[in-house]
Amino acid sequence: MSKKELEEKIVAVLKTIYDPEIPVDIYELGLIYDIKINEENAVDISMTLTSPSCPVAETLPVEVEQKVAGMPTISAAKVHITFEPPWDKSMMSEEAQLELGFL
Repeated sequence: MSKKELEEKIVAVLKTIYDPEIPVDIYELGLIYDIKINEENAVDISMTLTSPSCPVAETLPVEVEQKVAGMPTISAAKVHITFEPPWDKSMMSEEAQLELGFL
């Protein structure tokens, strides 16, 4: 499986994870900044939260790591939380903005 195909499968898994306060998945919300896959199929994900005081700051990154690491062919997954650049509504996909009434 190519890295592109594997990344598409990872994105599909990320789209099953929702911010509990917003009825949109974390990928469409724009919380995922980067996905890197190395030669051993270990995955590094850079992501942010809607705010540093986000109530799921402790649990959401763990859920992302567990779901991605649990995928077939993935050897490990690590989430790195960053607030640079800070998240804002413009990072959401058009679909998410439409869902939340921003468009």
